[in-house]
Order: sequence, then C-alpha cells, then structure tokens
Amino acid sequence: MATLQNRKSTEAVDEKTRSRDEEKDVYDVAVSVAETAEGDEALKLVGRERTAEFTEEYNKRLRRKLDCIIAPLCAAVYFTQFLDKTSLNYASIMGFPITGQHYNLVSLAFYLGELRAYYYSPVSLITKLRAAKYLGANIIVWGIILMCHAAASSFGAFFALRFMLGMCESCVAPILILIISMFYKKDEQGTRVSWFYVMIFGGFVAYGISFYDGHAIAPYKIIYILLGGLAVLVGISVVLWLPDSPVRARLLTTEERIAALERVRDDQGGMENKQLKKDQVIEALTDVRTWLIAATTLMTSIPNGALSNFSNIIIKSFGYTSKQTLILSTPGGAVASLTTLLCGWYSDRKNERMIPIVMCLLPTIIGSAMLIGLNGSGNKGALLFATYLIGTFGSALSSIYAYNASNTSGHTKKNTINALTLTSFSVGNIIGTEIFQPKDAPAYIPGKIAIMVLLTVQLFISFLLRWINLRLNAQKKAKLEEEKVKHGWTDEDVQRERERHAFMDLTDKQNPFFMYVA
Repeated sequence: MATLQNRKSTEAVDEKTRSRDEEKDVYDVAVSVAETAEGDEALKLVGRERTAEFTEEYNKRLRRKLDCIIAPLCAAVYFTQFLDKTSLNYASIMGFPITGQHYNLVSLAFYLGELRAYYYSPVSLITKLRAAKYLGANIIVWGIILMCHAAASSFGAFFALRFMLGMCESCVAPILILIISMFYKKDEQGTRVSWFYVMIFGGFVAYGISFYDGHAIAPYKIIYILLGGLAVLVGISVVLWLPDSPVRARLLTTEERIAALERVRDDQGGMENKQLKKDQVIEALTDVRTWLIAATTLMTSIPNGALSNFSNIIIKSFGYTSKQTLILSTPGGAVASLTTLLCGWYSDRKNERMIPIVMCLLPTIIGSAMLIGLNGSGNKGALLFATYLIGTFGSALSSIYAYNASNTSGHTKKNTINALTLTSFSVGNIIGTEIFQPKDAPAYIPGKIAIMVLLTVQLFISFLLRWINLRLNAQKKAKLEEEKVKHGWTDEDVQRERERHAFMDLTDKQNPFFMYVA
C-alpha cells in the first residue's frame, strides 16, 4: 500500500514538473488555441517546427519558377476579367443598342450579380472547394456568357447577361488574393498583385475592330465574341495549371512544395483549412480594420463604377470621333499600369500598403479638379491629360488586395474579409454607375465632383488604417518582450514558437507572432 502511495506521489510530482515545463515552452495567450485548433493542410507536408533548410539560391530559383507559373496565370485571369467587365465601355461607342438610363442599368447589373453571388456565401464555397478549379470553371462559364452578348438585342437580355457575368466573376479577387498570400512572402505580394493590372491592350483591340466596315455583324458583337473566347481559353489554362495551394501544386516536386511552405513560414500567414470556423468569422466582423478596408474599397469603387463605363463617353465629348476616342484612351491604360507597377514595387520595398494608395489618389484628385475647372474651355489637350491623371486611382485597389493578403491570417477570416471587401467593391460600383446621370451629360460635373470628394475622404481613411496597424505592431512587440522575460526565453525559443504557430490556422489576432504591414 505504501509503495502504491509513493508511486502516486512520484507521478503527481512528475505531472507538476511536466506542467511547468510545458508552461515555459509555449506562449501563454495563444498556445491554448494553437494546441486545440485544427491546423493547416500544410502540416501534411511539413512539421509544426522547421525540419528542412533551403539555401537562399534555392529559394530564389523556386520564386522564379513560381513567377513563371502562378503570377502569369493570375495576371491573365484578372486581365481577362477586366476586359470582360469593361467590354461595355468599348461597346458603348461601337454601335451598342442600349443608351441613356437603360445603359446605366445594364452597367450596374454586373455588380448586382456580384452581390447576389456574395449573398450565397463564397466564403464557405472557397473554403471547402479547391479554389483554383472553382475559379477556372467560373471563368469558362463567364466566357460563354460573354459570347452570348453578341446574340442579345434588348435591354432585358443585356441586363440578364451582365447579371450572370457578375455572379461568375465574383470569385476572382478573393481567390487570387488567397493564392498570392499562400505562395509569396509579404514583401513580394504587392509587386505580384500589381502585375494583375498591366492591361493597356483593350483599347488597341477595340480600335482595330473599329475599322471593320462589314455588315454581317456589328463591331460591338465582335468585341464580345473575341473576349468571351479568350476567357474560355484562360479558364481551361487555370483548371489545368493553376495550383490551389503549395500542398497541391502538381507542377512542383515534393521538395519544392516543402520549400514553398518553409519559405513563407515566418510570415505567419498560414495555408488552407477546409473547416469553416465561426470564431474567425466573428473576429473578422468585429475587427474595426475590416470595416475601414470596406470603407476605403467603397471610396475607390464608386469612381471605378463611373469611369470604367463612362470614360470613353467622356473623352468623346471633348470633340473626338469614335475611332480617335478608342486610340486616345489607350495611354490612360498605360498610365494606370505603370502607376500600379510603381506602387507595387514601392509597397514591397518599403513594406508599406497605405502610402502607395495615397500616392496614386493625389493625381486623380488633381485630374478631377482639372476636368471641372476646364469644362467648356475647349482645351482638348488639357482635358485629355486630365483623364490620364484620373486613371492612376485604380492602383489603390491593387494595394487594398495586397493589404488583405499581408494583414490577415486564418483561412476563414481571410475569406470573410476578402468577401466583405468585394461586397464593398460591388456596392461602390453600383453607386458609381449612377453618379453620371444622362441629364448631366456630356460634362457630368456632379459626378466628377463626387469622385474628387470621395477620394479625398479615402486619404484620411488610409492614414487611419496605417496608424492602427503600427499601433498593433507596437503592442504585439511589447507583449512578446514581456513573455520572453517571464519565461526566460532565448531568441532560439522565440523562433521555435514562431515556427510552431505558423501553420496552426490562427488568426492574426490569435497569433502573437503575426506582424502587420502598414
């Protein structure tokens, strides 16, 4: 009996010792979450702690390989979506049969379709399905829908087709942001997202088609058939070659998949997790930064909804012909693309997200002021230059996407915030299609004033978001220092804990090692 009591006493002492050791080994606040939460799919290939080391040269070669596969496919998807979405802008001066208020309604139908799709919760779909395959299937369907525009002739038919187009294209941005965040480090994401926006060719395509003088088919119908066919080809390419995550990347060897995961481990961004976690949805909805991002997206999207559908009409109102308008609109695309590339490069080099937004908004505010001040002056050159300046604001959206990729962790939370961002995008674009009213044509002064005011407000929101992220980083660093002192951790202990938390599907708030990009 005494022996049994001694054994129990010894076991109790051992249990207390183990408890103290475990308490020292882990971070107080987050480890209870880390120990119980279902981890990422990355844990199928790598352990909770780093077990494989890769040289810098190996990682550079891997990044170049990713840049030859992931980045071009993502850019092709976004480029195709942009052309398909703005095909109405080109068609508007190429014999499109819908005009006046009905044209405004056809414009907004696309964004109503996006909202309808978000209502059916793309968060759960994207979380549970294989993201790239789901994206590719949607691209193929929207390509077919776009080609069907060539067979439509009435307002009702165009409205219905644009509505369905919006439903299919609603998944593009959330999935692309998700894929970029899984394959690239935080200081690489801004540049890769900016590559989505190099799309200056639509005007050249439309300009070439404008020389068609046959009578078998209207020029605007050729636009829809060509762009729809291109979408189908891109969709097939995405299904075949775009990976859902590093874990499922068939074009990478097993060693390269492991290297791809280890490469992004310290960023704490996480990978895939097929479980829809309600606590992460709640955290996303109660995070003030979520709603500030939604607000800044709204401020950007209202001008986008107006200008993506009316920019050619505005340029034509300066006194140019349809052919001249199509070719003169292309430098605006070049300005927008170069601005986006510059902002993406600066964003990664300086580890900033909000400052690039400010940089690209200021020229647009100046351009809007010029269009208002020079209205009726007859100075076509200055007015045209002002429209080129206005095109720089589109870079803000790429920075917002990069912000979401770099500043959100937890698979469900990422998808929730991306869905809310795109909901704001849709609402803003719906509003935007209505700020240029037929009664205000051809100058649309009230709409131009609205653009200038909205983007000015966005400047203040951007600075507020930047301040919040810097403040959160300071708090996290201070808390981590307290824990180091409390537990007697060395730098090696901290790094071990950082590695252990990387693929546990923790949110940015749950993970004490996650740092925000301002």
